[in-house]
Amino acid sequence: MRSDQSLKTNMRNETKVKQLFTTKELALAGMFAAVLAVISQISIPLPTGVPITIQIFGVALVGIILGWRLGMLATVVYILLGAVGLPIFSGFRGGINIILGLTGGYIWGWVFMVFLCGLKPKTGNKTINTFLMFLLPVLGTIVDEIIGGLQWAALSGDISIYGVFTYSMVAFVPKDILLTILAVIIGVPVRKAVQKLI
Repeated sequence: MRSDQSLKTNMRNETKVKQLFTTKELALAGMFAAVLAVISQISIPLPTGVPITIQIFGVALVGIILGWRLGMLATVVYILLGAVGLPIFSGFRGGINIILGLTGGYIWGWVFMVFLCGLKPKTGNKTINTFLMFLLPVLGTIVDEIIGGLQWAALSGDISIYGVFTYSMVAFVPKDILLTILAVIIGVPVRKAVQKLI
């Protein structure tokens, strides 16, 4: 009798280990992938071919609310759906050519950004935790800008890396850092509510 019960317990434990995400978590990741798809359509086209968007806000928000694990899942799902052709990238575009094009680095760079946004500091010091809660997402934004800028410079042919980063510092970086900070301010209270659901 005891051996049967312990066998059932072991089987349940093994099932829990194998199941990386619960049904609720998968549903949340899918929902936030859809949020990214909606936010991606808000953009201002520029002659350079790289539009001004608020996608950074969406990515930061996803990471902060869902944490790094679920946030990365939602972001990767969004990127893969766009890569296979669904028109969910900015300007209702889709396809692998977008990932491999001028703006592609900014898109796949989100995986690194959402990871940093999703980290929850646990230093034991409230002041340091609050500081890191803002610093890590901002670092994630900078990493994304670097990845995106390098791919843009490599593929444009007529703009140097220096030119790309100078332009980015004026057109994108200040706006993206402000959007990231706004995402932290909005996302932290929402994360507490979402964690109760999970």
